[in-house]
Formats: sequence, C-alpha cells, structure tokens
Amino acid sequence: QVQLVESGGGPVQAGGSLRLSCAASGSIFRINTMGWYRQAPGKQRELVATFISDGNTKYADSVKGRFTIARDSAKKTANLQMNSLKPEDTAVYYCGITVSIQTYWGQGTQVTVSA
Repeated sequence: QVQLVESGGGPVQAGGSLRLSCAASGSIFRINTMGWYRQAPGKQRELVATFISDGNTKYADSVKGRFTIARDSAKKTANLQMNSLKPEDTAVYYCGITVSIQTYWGQGTQVTVSA
C-alpha cells in the first residue's frame, strides 16, 4: 500500500508565497516520477511541476520562474516552493507519484490566492 501525505496549503494574498510538502510511504521500491498537480473548479487536473524518470524536472509554463520543486529521494519527499502567487493559482494541489506503471495521488491541499 502506498500513501501520500500533503501539507502546506492555505489562503494567501497575491504576491505571497507558500510551500507544499509531500511525503510518500509504503511499499515503494522505486519512484519513477514525483510531482505536483492542481485542479481548479470546473477544470481538469494539470501538471504543475514534477521530477521525471531521468531526474530532470518539468514545469507548467504558467509557473516557470515562480515555483520550484525539490525532492529528497532517500526520504521520498517532494516540496513545492510557490512564490509570486497569483489568483489564477487557486486550486486543489495534489501530490502524485508513479511506481512502476501505477500512479498514486494524495488527498489534495487547497491553495487559495486572493487579489
């Protein structure tokens, strides 16, 4: 069983910062990808930032230069530092990992950015 625990969301004013944390636990031999996704009301879940299998990172164009993903492979954690937040960043943020061919999701954490 794989579990993902997220923390760090909340309300913030535009221009502010938040740091999201994700910790994976359970029967994990090797994590292929680990990253953050978000889903705004009425929209599909979209990639925010992720580590991919070759160790590189991938960011959504809308967050490049503002968000930074970092991970500790030994601890199976991934953090997302979000700076210069905008109202359009408001969404539920989900941590997601792939182990072999299986994708696992956390429960989500709400980020609300007010103008």
